[in-house]
Amino acid sequence: MQIEVTRDTFRLAQVFTISRGSRSEAQVLTAHLRDGTGYGRGECVPYARYGETRDSVAAQIEGLPAVFDRAALQDLLPAGAARNAVDCALWDLEAKRAGTRAWNIAGLSAPGPEITAYTLSLDTPGKMRAQAAANAHRPLLKIKLGTPDDMPRLEAVRAGAPEARITVDANEGWSAETYAALAPQLARLGVALVEQPLPAGEDDPLAGMDRPVPVCADESCHDRASLPSLRGKYDVVNIKLDKTGGLTEALALRDAARAEGFGIMVGCMVGSSLAMAPATLVAQGALVTDLDGPLLLAEDRENALTFDAAGVHPPDAALWG
Repeated sequence: MQIEVTRDTFRLAQVFTISRGSRSEAQVLTAHLRDGTGYGRGECVPYARYGETRDSVAAQIEGLPAVFDRAALQDLLPAGAARNAVDCALWDLEAKRAGTRAWNIAGLSAPGPEITAYTLSLDTPGKMRAQAAANAHRPLLKIKLGTPDDMPRLEAVRAGAPEARITVDANEGWSAETYAALAPQLARLGVALVEQPLPAGEDDPLAGMDRPVPVCADESCHDRASLPSLRGKYDVVNIKLDKTGGLTEALALRDAARAEGFGIMVGCMVGSSLAMAPATLVAQGALVTDLDGPLLLAEDRENALTFDAAGVHPPDAALWG
């Protein structure tokens, strides 16, 4: 197996801000696999929250042996961005060699479009109301919060988009006391879901608190090994391929989480259509789909995903899988 890693950068349409900071471009890694008869590729987004950099993730990928398959890969690399890029590239390679689609190899029904959230960047209440109003035609908006002044922002967004379904992502930014005070207000304003209100590792208080709005584990959920620690604290799990380490584990996590009664959200980092393409398979029938990365970009891959009133569509074979 020949492995090449490229560093690709995509400009964002506008500066994107969450409680941890701002960015003006998406910096990704692309794994390119060639086995002499076929070619596959996959994209990942290294995440500093988990100690990942482009250098460290590229080194993990480039350090793989010359011979391995998807099953072996699960033990060769830990869950994370590096394994995600290579795992998705292997799915792409296998589909192209077989002359079929990745969902057929996975034993899944042909996927269809899924309504995706559109994320509003963290800003002043006035600017967030303007963002909401400009995107009020979208059926699902996601708000980045996690600051001491969140209620004016949430009220502003609801005023700007009174009919939209809204989810909130606190990015680990609240304390238990803050969440307890805000939870009734989230319900009052018709919020459909709140992601990761408390920091991962400090979320035990959720087990004894009222949850009038479904609470979703994001940073607290990586792969199937996370599930035992989530019971009684969360209602939904957010599956991101850069956390699970690829499509293989993401599909397994989805099935295991559903079997335990969790709702499913499928999320993403800010990346290109290549990063979102495998996740469209996991998102089928999800409670919330959040695969809007390409919508935030000023530029994208060739053969990019289609987004329309029906949602995000599964990829063309020329893109992936």
